[in-house]
Amino acid sequence: MKAIVVGTGFGARVHVPALQLAGIEVAALVGRDPDKTARRAARVGAETACTDLRQALAIAGTEIVVIASPPDTHAPLALEAIRAGRHVLVEKPFTLDAAQARELETEAASAGLTALVGHEFRFAPERIAVSDALTRGAVGPPRLATFVWHLPLVAAPDARAPSWWFRRERGGGWLGASVSHFADAANVWFGDIAVVNAVLPMVSERDRDLNAEDSVIIRFRSVAGCEGLIQQSAGIWGEPFQVMRIAGPAGNLVVEDGKVTLATATGTADLDVEPPAVDVLPAQDPRQQFTHLELGPAVRQAQAFRRLIAGAPLGDEPIPPATFADGVAGMRFLDAARRSAAADGATTDVAGARVQVPAE
Repeated sequence: MKAIVVGTGFGARVHVPALQLAGIEVAALVGRDPDKTARRAARVGAETACTDLRQALAIAGTEIVVIASPPDTHAPLALEAIRAGRHVLVEKPFTLDAAQARELETEAASAGLTALVGHEFRFAPERIAVSDALTRGAVGPPRLATFVWHLPLVAAPDARAPSWWFRRERGGGWLGASVSHFADAANVWFGDIAVVNAVLPMVSERDRDLNAEDSVIIRFRSVAGCEGLIQQSAGIWGEPFQVMRIAGPAGNLVVEDGKVTLATATGTADLDVEPPAVDVLPAQDPRQQFTHLELGPAVRQAQAFRRLIAGAPLGDEPIPPATFADGVAGMRFLDAARRSAAADGATTDVAGARVQVPAE
């Protein structure tokens, strides 16, 4: 199999090696800057550097297009790839909104193509352990979920970031950059999300003309009755802090520092967490500080992508990769969060209808 990767940032850093490690040849790297694209293509072993997807699609034998360009380009590039008969994987945030997501889902389904969204953290070792525990009913029906993550990634006002990161109209902001992964996890683990309350603040002293958030607080409730809280910020000074808890009547799952523990009436025990698919040391370059967390799950995602294209079973994977249908569900969650934030955190239905807030 041959692939085209669009994007010289995350695309070159993670998707190209993930595809290669999954046995997929990378025939072309596509980027806007011809010199930078050529340098990065040579560095990562992509055969050809292109400045236009159409040029790359002309390369004989290419079957796959991976799109890891700025979010506002995802929908048009994905449509171009689908209409050229290529299987596609689109990075998160999937699209600018759920309407674009539904259009892509329809086009890919009509073409009979395999179409995935880049939620590689479904395959992170600790999340696999959580998925397995929830599937076997370790906590009973989930009733309370907490996802907290604080990072100093953009706490400094002059911290380097892609030009689109803080432009809402381009799909920027921490909601899409990170919380989209947790929205996907919530939809998988707790079923359809019914309502959200959200605020999207800027914690760092960044130029207020930039209109996308560096922090997110979302309260959500699933149709099945799980109450949840997502609190994340990329603008908080200090050491990174991350904790995830999922509680039900039978137990409480806790994920912290790569460990997964289960507390029940009989005590607390560590759950088995399998080693990552690829062991990568943390990079000193701050632009690559998450590669050691991202590459292993991305390899498993690429392996699953290859098997689906070939019509082979997924094997022993405990959870399938995220499809365009999952992407639509995720974008509905993000759309509702934005509507809620625009209404000062009002309770907002994920499907689009406002839910009346009871009077005190």
